[in-house]
Amino acid sequence: MSNSRFTRRGLLKTSAVGTAGLAMPMFFTSQANAFTNEPTGSTVTLGFNVPQSGPYADEGADELRAFQLAVEHLNGEGDGGMLSTFSSKTLDGTGILGKKVQFVTGDTQTKSDAARASAQSMIQKDGAVMISGGSSSGVAVAVQALCQEAGVIFMAGLTHSNDTTGKDKKANGFRHFFNAYMSAAALAPVLAQLYGNDRKVYSLTADYTWGWTQQESIKAATEAMGWTTINDVRTPLAATDFSSYIAPVLNSGADVLVLNHYGGNMVNSLTNAVQFGLRDKQVNGKNFEIVVPLYSELMAKGAGKNIAGIVGSQNWDWKLENEKGARYIGTNAFVQSFGAKYGFPPSQAAQTCYAQTLLYADAVNRGKSFNPCSVVEALEGFEFDGLGNGPTLYRKDDHQCFKDVVVVRGKENPENEFDLVEIVEVTPAEKVTYAPDNAMFAGGDLGACNPGA
Repeated sequence: MSNSRFTRRGLLKTSAVGTAGLAMPMFFTSQANAFTNEPTGSTVTLGFNVPQSGPYADEGADELRAFQLAVEHLNGEGDGGMLSTFSSKTLDGTGILGKKVQFVTGDTQTKSDAARASAQSMIQKDGAVMISGGSSSGVAVAVQALCQEAGVIFMAGLTHSNDTTGKDKKANGFRHFFNAYMSAAALAPVLAQLYGNDRKVYSLTADYTWGWTQQESIKAATEAMGWTTINDVRTPLAATDFSSYIAPVLNSGADVLVLNHYGGNMVNSLTNAVQFGLRDKQVNGKNFEIVVPLYSELMAKGAGKNIAGIVGSQNWDWKLENEKGARYIGTNAFVQSFGAKYGFPPSQAAQTCYAQTLLYADAVNRGKSFNPCSVVEALEGFEFDGLGNGPTLYRKDDHQCFKDVVVVRGKENPENEFDLVEIVEVTPAEKVTYAPDNAMFAGGDLGACNPGA
C-alpha cells in the first residue's frame, strides 16, 4: 500500500521501490499550479545540494560559496560579478523575473541516497524550483533523475562522468562542467609530447560512474597514441589509505600511474604514491610518471609539494583571463568578487556553480517563465560568452556545454598557496567536441521536459 501526504505544493505519492532499492517519488502539483513549485509570491527559492561532508567536502564548500555569491549578485548586492560581462543582458540585479532570490541548502554527504533525500526535501518542503550542486557524478546522476520525476530543473554542479549527459541524460538536466571524454581528448596530445608514445599504464580508478568513464576515456585516448594499459584496479570511494593499491604498481612493469581519483581520494592516493617512491623510479628506461586526469586548485593545495609536475585538466582556472587574454572575459570579474568576499581565489567547482545559477536565472528571464519547459527551450542550443570559459554552446541534443578545456601542471616552485598550478595549454572546444551518438555516451534518452503538472 502506498504512502501519501499533502505537501505545501501539492500531493506527494511514493510509488514502488525502484531498481536501486530507493522509493521512487512521484510528484503532483495542485490544480492551481501550472508546474511544480510555481512561485506565487515576491520570492523564488533555489536549492543548493552540495557535499558538506565526505571525500568531496572541500569542493562542496567552494560550490556553496559561489552559490551564495551568485544569489547576492542576482539580488543586486555586491559588485555584480559576471552579470556585467555575461553576453546576455537580462540580469539586472532585480532577482529573477523581478522576484527576490532565496535559497536552501542540503548535504549530499557524497552519497547518492543522501543527495536524493536532501533534494527531495528542498523540493517538497521548501518549494525549490531549481536544484543545483554536485561534486560526485553518482550524486549528480541520482539527483538529475529525481528532478526529472519532480518536474524541476537540475543545473548540475561539478560532475565529470560521461554518463551525466550520456546514458543518464535527462531533459530537465543541464551540465556546464566538461566531461571525461573532453579531459582525455585535451590531455592525450600533451602527454604524448611530454612522455612519448611508448608507455605502459597502471591505473587506479574510483569505483563509481565517474571513475569508470574517466578510465574508459583516458585509456581510449592514450592507447590511440600508442600507450598500453596493463592493469586497472577499482578503489572504493570511501577509501582513505591507498597503500595496498599502490604497492603492486612497483613490480607491475608500468612506467605511468594514472589516478582516476578526485577530491580527498586523489590527495591521499597521490601522497601514498610519492611515499612509495614512484616518482623517483625509472622503469623501462624511462622516468616513472603520474597523471591525474582531473584535478583542481583545492586538490593541489591538499596534495602540497606532491602536486609538482603532475599533469591534469580543469574546466577553468582563475588565471585564465590574465594569462590567455580577453577570450576568457568574466574570469577576472568573478575572481575579484569571490576574492573580496572570501579572501582567496575560486576553484573550478565554484566557477561552474556560479555560472549555472546565472544561466538558469537568465533562461527564466529570456523565457519570461519559471516553467521548466520554458527554461529547457531557452537553454537548448543557447550560445553565450562572458562567463570565463570563452564562447560556449549548450547543445540541444544532450544538454552538455562545449567550451575550451584547460590542461594544467603542478608548479615546481609556487609563489603562494593559491598559485599551485600552471596552465600548460588551452584546448579549443572544437578539438574536444564529439557527435551526440558517440559510443561513450550511448544508451540514454533525453526524453521530454517534465513541468510536473
